[in-house]
Amino acid sequence: MITVHHLEHSRSQRVLWLLEEIGVPYEVKAYRRDPTTSYAPPELAQVHPLGKSPVITDGALTVAETGAIVEHLVDTYAPQLRPPPRTPEARRYTYWLHFAEGSAMPPLLMKLVFDRIKAAPMPFFARPIARAIADKVLASFVMPNVERQLAFIDAELKQRPWFAGQDFSAADVMMSFPLEAAAQRAGLDARYPQLQDWLARIHARPAYRRALERGGPYAFAD
Repeated sequence: MITVHHLEHSRSQRVLWLLEEIGVPYEVKAYRRDPTTSYAPPELAQVHPLGKSPVITDGALTVAETGAIVEHLVDTYAPQLRPPPRTPEARRYTYWLHFAEGSAMPPLLMKLVFDRIKAAPMPFFARPIARAIADKVLASFVMPNVERQLAFIDAELKQRPWFAGQDFSAADVMMSFPLEAAAQRAGLDARYPQLQDWLARIHARPAYRRALERGGPYAFAD
């Protein structure tokens, strides 16, 4: 039996969605964030030394890191969710599978960090300095990178309905977290019609909705 060690409001929601798409039975062990820090609870470190989610156990095997989990689940249970090897679709699949965390998430995480700096409690004399620095970094570096990426992704989806090609794949599952984060926090708006359409289509998938029922409300804490 597969067990998903699921941290609320986290990347592990993608793992639940993928398992619902695959249709294999699994259990959810839920963890709640610290209400003050939003950090994962220390109990997760008993599953994996880094104490982060997602982590799955599949029999005696423990797998951490979303991309590694996705590859394990597709290899083991759902090869139909990746394109045939040595095809243009397979190359796009690999690209987007890694793009999600390797390129899309870093500027979004930077935006989260600098937004938190602006909102953090601090001495009154330090507040305008901290906010000015954060605004400068966001305006000159972070948001231009986010907007460049969103425009690039939108243009790619104008050429095909799903990230790998004509068919839904696990690459779409991987790309969901950064794009949903961008929609909530980083200006994914009507300037990017293909991305808005793609988000609407994944949200309408029955497996996506079942995953939300299993995992709970989905917001972005990391």
